Amino acid sequence: MSVAELSSAFDPQRFMSFVRRVGHGGALGIDYVAHGEDWAELSLPYDNKLIGMPATGIIASGPIISLMDMATSVAIWVKLGRFRHQATLDLRVDYLRPAAPGRTVIGRGECYGVTRSIAFVRGMAHDGDQDDPVAHVTGTFMFTD
Repeated sequence: MSVAELSSAFDPQRFMSFVRRVGHGGALGIDYVAHGEDWAELSLPYDNKLIGMPATGIIASGPIISLMDMATSVAIWVKLGRFRHQATLDLRVDYLRPAAPGRTVIGRGECYGVTRSIAFVRGMAHDGDQDDPVAHVTGTFMFTD
């Protein structure tokens, strides 16, 4: 079976339509944008409830970290072609700058390696300009099944 056939078995758009209604991702408003064979893009729409300091209007870093954890997780499932239980072992976030107030943050996660028990990911968040990122992430996830 080819990678393309495997990727078609897991539907990230359908998965995110469910996640958007429940849990942490739903509370934050994280939604599907696009995906490829080993990557996924999700969005975090600007919302006043996500502001860290009201005087600035800047989204707190926590929701952006959650966006990237979810984007990299979905990228793993896309690469595998199926959902698989996993735990975030390490997610290093280089938070480069605050997202501009009023803008949607886009998180792109990529799964660049999988072993029997570990998946390796990297990604980037931006608020409209990929050449001016908000954050970069790298991480490892451990399969728990």
